[in-house]
Amino acid sequence: MIPFLWLILLTHIRWVHTADLANVQTSQVQNIFILAGQSNMSGRGGVINHGQNGMVNETWDGVIPPECKPNPNILRFSAGFQWVEAQEPLHQDIDLGKVCGVGPGMSFANSILKRDPSIGVIGMVPCAIGGTNISEWARGGVLYNHMIRRTEAALQGGGKLQALLWYQGESDTETLEDAKLYKFRLKRLFKNVLHDLQSPTLPVIQVSLASSIGPYKEQVRKAQLGINLPNVRTVDAKGLPVGMDYLHITTLAQVQLGQLLADAFLQTQTTQAVLLPIQPVTCNAPKSCSNFVFDLLLSPFR
Repeated sequence: MIPFLWLILLTHIRWVHTADLANVQTSQVQNIFILAGQSNMSGRGGVINHGQNGMVNETWDGVIPPECKPNPNILRFSAGFQWVEAQEPLHQDIDLGKVCGVGPGMSFANSILKRDPSIGVIGMVPCAIGGTNISEWARGGVLYNHMIRRTEAALQGGGKLQALLWYQGESDTETLEDAKLYKFRLKRLFKNVLHDLQSPTLPVIQVSLASSIGPYKEQVRKAQLGINLPNVRTVDAKGLPVGMDYLHITTLAQVQLGQLLADAFLQTQTTQAVLLPIQPVTCNAPKSCSNFVFDLLLSPFR
């Protein structure tokens, strides 16, 4: 039974790659952005837990702010390696097994198009997976390989890789060891991505934490804010409204975050001749209460 299941999976993957890469070749995407990290990048805006007594029963409320509405000039790279018109939730077929809601991606893309209509078609490559520790994003691991593979496939249809948007770290606040190692692991990750995508000057726009799972949030935030790589920009999410779970930022916060990420990206376009570290973009908002499965299953055989 198990060999038969693997045969089905392998056949499906081979068919998907053959069919979808043909689709990529016809893409009109001009500007490609990678969205990676964990749940706040994947998007939990509007996700409500109806469970009681510690039980989890989550649903998305389906509310889409005007800043996150679909636009024919905004596409997303699906789990099936196809460019399709982007709509919330962007990670619905990537962050599997989770209830996805509004993230920063659509607000980011709409904000860029509003401020620079001549930029052309924007293509987003969702890769974020909720609940992941940065050690799980190490080069050679399933998550890292998944991100690189999807990005390389997206680029086959043409277009320019414009930036990596990264929001992760909540899972690294649980232990002091992870918090202490975070800066080293984060710098290594960014360097590896730029090297493996052959894009040494690619802007990396990271988000420093607004919330945490464990007690070491400030140590991880300090590591994020202390990254001094020349092409890394930091958007500080501290102060963005956090939902009732005290972990995921709200829908309106995701809209604000997308706009802050757009601000940071457009700054890189005016300073590309000399890429120097810049001060974090901060928010003063008041506080309030392909499939990845196939990659995961096949990882022991790669």
